[in-house]
Amino acid sequence: MPLTIVQAGMGGTGSSTFPIYTATYLVIGGGGGASNGGGGAGGFITGTCPLVKGYTYTATVGAGGSGVGYASTGNNGNVSWFEGAGAYAGGGGGGANSAVAQPIANSGASGGGGGGTGSAFISVAGAGTAGQGFQGGTNNTSGWNPGGGGGGAGSIGGNAVSSSQGGQGGVGLASSITGSSVFYAGGGGSANAAPSGTGGAGGNGGGGAGANNTGAGTSGTANTGGGGGGMGGNTGNGGNGGSGIVILRILTANYTGTTTGSPTITTSGSNTIISFTASGSYTA
Repeated sequence: MPLTIVQAGMGGTGSSTFPIYTATYLVIGGGGGASNGGGGAGGFITGTCPLVKGYTYTATVGAGGSGVGYASTGNNGNVSWFEGAGAYAGGGGGGANSAVAQPIANSGASGGGGGGTGSAFISVAGAGTAGQGFQGGTNNTSGWNPGGGGGGAGSIGGNAVSSSQGGQGGVGLASSITGSSVFYAGGGGSANAAPSGTGGAGGNGGGGAGANNTGAGTSGTANTGGGGGGMGGNTGNGGNGGSGIVILRILTANYTGTTTGSPTITTSGSNTIISFTASGSYTA
């Protein structure tokens, strides 16, 4: 289908016709890093957009946020975007720490989980972004006060189940853009510092699991936008958030083969799939 652009200049008004074709895209932001509360998942954006033949489009893949120790809040993930879609997938929010009376998690594409407070205060979960993800979960207010899981692209992060069970990460969303159904953008689970406590599971879609009792949380899976899992007690760090990804699906008949950044190229039926696991570009 041609795209006609009308140009006005000294010589009058004219028009130029540019051939275009349609691409389907999936853009996942970087997941949030954890502290005691789980990190929120990166944003999940999908749709279709026109590509003008001969134009070079930039794909930016956001890194996950760094996990931190006992007295800090996890770092937010970074934005991913695809120039042709004009779509930004935000980074996930960092999980809350457990060293203050009422810890506050960071907001993001999906919110970070509230940390265990060591008191009867309810921790404050980070908010999500409409159309990209959900808020995090909160702590339990008795016993060892485990924290909440980070929000996912498909659901709110889990609240702490009991004084011995941390909240699980929110579930992500599935996409079949590559030809197979794959979940992305799951939230990180919260840790539990109780001697026999159990950390929350990571959300389906690359979310990292929270630590049992003490130790470091599990990082989110690379190129899924999963949130990091929480650290237990006051030892170790929360898991890092998983990096994002940008995926394009186009008809093989339209694929030019001109890319930068070394994306992975696969085929599915009559389509070519371009998966950017690091930033790069595609020339239509």
